[in-house]
Amino acid sequence: MMTEAEKRIPLSEAVREVELVSRRLGLLHLAFARTLVDELGEAAGKDLVLRAIKYYGRLVGERAKEDVEKQGIPAIPENFSAGTARSLPRIGMHEKHAAVEVDGQKRSQVYGCAMARVWREYGEEELGSLYCFVDPAKYMYYNPAYKYVHTRSMPVSGGDCCEFATLPTSEEERKDFFDTGKDWTYIDGKIAKRDE
Repeated sequence: MMTEAEKRIPLSEAVREVELVSRRLGLLHLAFARTLVDELGEAAGKDLVLRAIKYYGRLVGERAKEDVEKQGIPAIPENFSAGTARSLPRIGMHEKHAAVEVDGQKRSQVYGCAMARVWREYGEEELGSLYCFVDPAKYMYYNPAYKYVHTRSMPVSGGDCCEFATLPTSEEERKDFFDTGKDWTYIDGKIAKRDE
């Protein structure tokens, strides 16, 4: 049986362990995405990747909504990460996080994304960044009145930061998002450029 001291690890070690899993997640996404594109062609492969990411966003968003509703609080943006609804680790997935205000709008900045660094190492920023569509998808399944979009995207811009804003959705965006035959990726235009 482990002692209490043996159950504890230094924060730096915990950060490294989460980073390892985050890198693996980035590689797993890249492996599936590259296989689909290689097998089905660029357009059909990317479309299938995006369908899977949208479903992934649905799982995350619907769980977050259930979690906040169980707590008796409304499914509004301020509560997305409340308590058990928080869907991402605070450490290891990125180097740091900052809340900022840009032109009177609250934004969130995430520096040094472990997955984006993996995609950059493999020269697969565009294909890897399809994963990032999980952000608007999870929010729209959580509450269709809002979208969580990139105002800056680390994989696409080549920078060291992703910046996000929570914005209201339009009726057209909600219609296109929930219509399975429509392209909804324009909702977050700062992620990968799509081949048409």
